[in-house]
Amino acid sequence: MQPEKLTDTAFIHPVYRKLLDYLDIGIHMINTEGRSVIYNRKMSEMEDMNPKEVLNKRIMEIFLFDSEEESRLLQALNNNVVHKDAKQVYFNFKGQEITTVNNTFPLTVDGEKIGAVEIARDITKLERLSRETSRGASDARFTFDQIIGNSPAIEDVVENARRATRTTSSVLIYGETGTGKELFAQSIHNGSSRASKPFISQNCAALPDTLIEGILFGSVKGAFTGATDHPGLFEQANGGTLMLDEINSLSASLQAKLLRAIQEKTIRRIGDTKSRSVDVRIIATMNEDPVDALSKNKLREDLYYRLSVVSIVIPPLRHRKEDLTVLIAHFIRKYNRLFQMNIQEVTDDVFNLFSEYDWPGNVRELEHTIEGAMNLIYDDEPIGFQHLPLHLKHKFTQPPATSEGTERLFTQQPEPGLPLETYMDTVEKAYIQKSLTEAGGNISQAARTLGLKRQSLQYRMRKFNL
Repeated sequence: MQPEKLTDTAFIHPVYRKLLDYLDIGIHMINTEGRSVIYNRKMSEMEDMNPKEVLNKRIMEIFLFDSEEESRLLQALNNNVVHKDAKQVYFNFKGQEITTVNNTFPLTVDGEKIGAVEIARDITKLERLSRETSRGASDARFTFDQIIGNSPAIEDVVENARRATRTTSSVLIYGETGTGKELFAQSIHNGSSRASKPFISQNCAALPDTLIEGILFGSVKGAFTGATDHPGLFEQANGGTLMLDEINSLSASLQAKLLRAIQEKTIRRIGDTKSRSVDVRIIATMNEDPVDALSKNKLREDLYYRLSVVSIVIPPLRHRKEDLTVLIAHFIRKYNRLFQMNIQEVTDDVFNLFSEYDWPGNVRELEHTIEGAMNLIYDDEPIGFQHLPLHLKHKFTQPPATSEGTERLFTQQPEPGLPLETYMDTVEKAYIQKSLTEAGGNISQAARTLGLKRQSLQYRMRKFNL
């Protein structure tokens, strides 16, 4: 290869170019003029630039450097400076921040310099996550007073959670998505003696184990390429509370390390040889029944028993529909303030629909439904069926009958030729449905109103697919 052939990209054999594109490291090479002559697929992905935007262009045209001294490729080319496993933060011409760990060096052939090359590994995401988790000691905003509901189901859970504030024992909170697990976790923290210390939360399902371990336990410089001395969440939460969401998503090996840290109250950073003492209260949350997680080997038994010293089960909204009235009023007030509106209520048809709906997304889904509806309202009218999201409109193709409509069913004349048994079944189903709605979905309460045993009412509900 002769130096004069590096004036453009044509000197690279197509086979070699293909091989370079298969490598899982970024490679960027410039010639003696400072123009890019090699820019492989991985580097293109890391820097979010098309090779056509880079090849045959000078470095200062591609990146937002204030001077040539800031470019390590140009330092290598002009001053023979070599960088090994060096972290670099820079911006492409689109203004996007990129963080890499680079090996940069001048390139010579037969003693003559022909350019410079940079071999890079992308740590942009890891760096962003490190910054986010280091900011994770955000104050816990919620307290028990902000948990909305006066149903016996929610009041029992709140009372049990209040009792957990008196100790430093681990807590396991189980609840379906949208039931408010973090709200309870923050309330426990704020009601405890640790309220003045950090509250840090981490979703364990959001990241692979290779990243989670470093985030939880920290790292020391040299533990892996680009690693720096960085405290993990255990150290950042020292003296306070660490909430681990979706704990069952961790691998068995990482669950074992977590168990050891909880039991011994010590952690060891990745790459370190010494242990560090930590004083952290663990609140773990799950959206899957712990019994099911244990049976599917998603949760280690020993970790489960260690975490579930205090167990809190948050009921789904479908089991506390008597709270719909106060929840709806609360969310309307909240978005009235945010949107500068003056909505007062939902229509009777909408309330009946809400009472019949199972709310798979729970309280969070109800809040988003109210927020979405209020975005479509003019002149402060009540929230009506026409304001609801499409999935609810499709489920209820027309508004459910109001209680007045149900009453009319009992007094109207039966259709000619309608068998008595069919008519009686229709009336019985409507009456049971009305009683359940008025009881907010509470089967025991509806059974007392109907003068039936709970089992008898449940039998009729199955009969009529209620």
